Amino acid sequence: MPVQDAHRDAVVARVTEIAERVGAPEGIEIVEVEFKGAGKGRVLRIFIDRPEGVSHAECEFISRNVGTILDVEDVVPGGSYTLEVSSPGLERPLKKAADYERFRGRRVKIVLREPVAGRRVWEGALAGLDGDVVTLETQQGSPVRFELAQIQRANLKFEW
Repeated sequence: MPVQDAHRDAVVARVTEIAERVGAPEGIEIVEVEFKGAGKGRVLRIFIDRPEGVSHAECEFISRNVGTILDVEDVVPGGSYTLEVSSPGLERPLKKAADYERFRGRRVKIVLREPVAGRRVWEGALAGLDGDVVTLETQQGSPVRFELAQIQRANLKFEW
């Protein structure tokens, strides 16, 4: 792993830890933290969620409180960056094992690291999680199972 990637990963891990500490007492889940760009164009994004949805006030709360800690502790060294806090949106990513239980019954899109039954991309209704195995009910009516480690990315699919 290049030094730059290791540095970014360390910043993301520290920001995630701080954001979780700030958000947990308020019932705010930290879905994902991204750190992208270079120089003055660096952007630190924190995606938050709550079961009842996220308001502007919660985004502002996380931005103000996490931003203050980041500045005081100099967590993001090397000059300026932009801090953005938002909801993950209707097609939020599934990042944690608990997400696969929380969103049981919802339509999802899963991209696998390696094909299963000749396919890497699967869509269907999330049937849940058993241990580290995710079950997906496909439109063909047959369940498909994937180990969490096989999943490259997964997200909810909004049905219009």
